[in-house]
Amino acid sequence: MEVAKQKTKKFRGSATHGRGKKGGRGAGLRGGRGNAGLLKHKWMHMIKYMPNHFGRHGFKRPQSIVKKVKTVNVGQLEALFPGKNAVDLEKEGFDKLLGGGSLNSKLKIKVGSASEKAIKKVEAKGGEVILLHEKTKEDVDVDSREEKGLNEETLKNS
Repeated sequence: MEVAKQKTKKFRGSATHGRGKKGGRGAGLRGGRGNAGLLKHKWMHMIKYMPNHFGRHGFKRPQSIVKKVKTVNVGQLEALFPGKNAVDLEKEGFDKLLGGGSLNSKLKIKVGSASEKAIKKVEAKGGEVILLHEKTKEDVDVDSREEKGLNEETLKNS
């Protein structure tokens, strides 16, 4: 079905083109464009709907204290180290072994830390994971006590 084309209205001779008088000039009808007037005539709107618009919020941790842990998945090991039976991931520059992917061969892996899932996958294929920086629950408790300034003597005296 053909639709008749609508004739374009050119507004010849019209001074305002249907916008009225002063209100149709610029962005006057809406109080300015965009965020204009947030500190003046749009203040209440800003307080109600954008309370966090001005100022700084939150913080960023200093990158000097953020430890970047380089990880590798179990599924990537055979591609990275083909034909090897034993791998020292710490010497290769990896900090942690994660459990993504699948393993097809028996491997002996030395690594700083590993997830439980990664250890289970390696051991299921008859391999072994040796953790170099393993922390036990007692180590974690001692570390937290030292951070709080508690030691064995203060615990006995209290």
